[in-house]
Amino acid sequence: MVMQSEYIASWADGKRLAFIGDGDAISVCVAYLRARAIVDYGPEVIEVFDFDERIVNAVNAFAQREGISFLSARLYNCLDPFPACSEFDHFYTNPPWGASNDGESVNVFVERGIEAVGYRGHGAIVIADDEHLDWPRQVLANVQRFASDRGFYVSRMMPRLHSYHLDDAPDLRSCNLMISSVPVNDCLHVSKPVDQERFSNFYGAGRAPTVKYIREVAPPEYGKANEHEYYLEVLEGVER
Repeated sequence: MVMQSEYIASWADGKRLAFIGDGDAISVCVAYLRARAIVDYGPEVIEVFDFDERIVNAVNAFAQREGISFLSARLYNCLDPFPACSEFDHFYTNPPWGASNDGESVNVFVERGIEAVGYRGHGAIVIADDEHLDWPRQVLANVQRFASDRGFYVSRMMPRLHSYHLDDAPDLRSCNLMISSVPVNDCLHVSKPVDQERFSNFYGAGRAPTVKYIREVAPPEYGKANEHEYYLEVLEGVER
C-alpha cells in the first residue's frame, strides 16, 4: 500500500484526483504522505466517491482530525449519473474485477472515472492480471477496448504488481492499468444511469447489485468506543 500510494502521489502531483470507490483506503494514504511531508508531492485535491457511508464518514472524519483540507468524500453509487463531471484531472479505481461478466463491472467504474475527468485526462485502474488464468486476460482486453472506444489509450501498464491474499484466489495478482485521453477527444456525452442489462454478475456469478448505499447505523465518536459494540461487566458490590 505504501508503494502504491507513493506512486499515485507522484502520478497525480498537483492534480485534482477522484477516487471512484476506495475500499482499500489508498486516498487516505496518498493524502497523509503529502500532509505529513513524507513526500513533497501529491494531488492538490482528493475526493472519494463511495456508496458505503462508513467509508465516506471515516475519510471525512480523518481529514478533519488530521487537518487535511484537500481530502474529502461524498456518498455516491456508480450506478447513478456521476455528480461531478469534468471537475477532475485524474481518476483512480479498484473496481469489482469482472470475472463473471467479462469485465463489465470494471467498465462501469472506468466510465464514471472518464466522466470525472471530462473525457480529457488520465486514469489508474487496478485490475486482475494473471498469465495463468483466462478470465483476467479477457477482462483486460475488454476494458482496454472499452477505454479506446471512449478516446483513451493505455499509456502504461505495471503488470502483476499487487497481491491480495484472497481466500478463493490466494495467488491472484493485479496490475496498474494507466490510461490517458487522446489529444483531441470528441467522445463527450451526458452521464446517465447504468442500464439494467449491465447488472448481471456485477459482483460475481449470480450477484447483481441490490443495494444503493451502505448506511452507517451509529456513526462512531472517534477516540471513543462505539457503545453498541461492547457492554460492561462491573465489579462485585458496585452499583452501575
